[in-house]
Amino acid sequence: MKEILVISVGGSLIVPDTIDTDFLSKFKKIILNQNKKFIIICGGGKTARRYQEAARRITTLRRNDVDWLGIHSTRLNSHLMRTIFKEIAHPKIIKNPTEKIHFNEKILIASGWKPGFSTDYDAVLLAENFKVKKLINLTNVDYVYNKDPKFKDAKPIKEISWKEFRKLLPDKWDPGLNAPFDPVAAKEAEQFGMEVIIMNGKKLKNFENYLNGKEYTGTKIK
Repeated sequence: MKEILVISVGGSLIVPDTIDTDFLSKFKKIILNQNKKFIIICGGGKTARRYQEAARRITTLRRNDVDWLGIHSTRLNSHLMRTIFKEIAHPKIIKNPTEKIHFNEKILIASGWKPGFSTDYDAVLLAENFKVKKLINLTNVDYVYNKDPKFKDAKPIKEISWKEFRKLLPDKWDPGLNAPFDPVAAKEAEQFGMEVIIMNGKKLKNFENYLNGKEYTGTKIK
């Protein structure tokens, strides 16, 4: 049985401003060259924020309103990703990460689920569901840092335990939270004994190095 990896692709990589077809093209090429199976979940990115900001200009938003706009943005990005991989992807996009499903294809695409759940949390639940112990979180920073990387004295962390990592996070998740990983997802991943790699998805050669067992830049949490 081929190894399965879960990859969480940040929405900021798919839609940093407009849709980044160069990123998507290179990402596809790397995935096609791997002798592995992948579960790929997509974030909402700027699409989500634009819809949320537009709605706020016109009306008062409840927490659920903000969540649902974000969730549907992840679903749009997931449909784009599934279309790109249509020859080798399972035809159904997974919305419920706890759904029992068997896929023979190389790729299974997933999206956001329901209010109160970030795609980080969905990714962890997907990994649990398929008994996958490794999750790669492609984001827009090279490492997790000991403080916000906007500060000049912020130090990169190459490896950290879940216990120490969770000390860097707030207690609760909130839509739009600026943190390297959802704190609720972090707690779940720790309980499951999962290894999570956080790396800069813009540097796709580095991502390829990780997949090929070579030296890479990123933070390992375990």
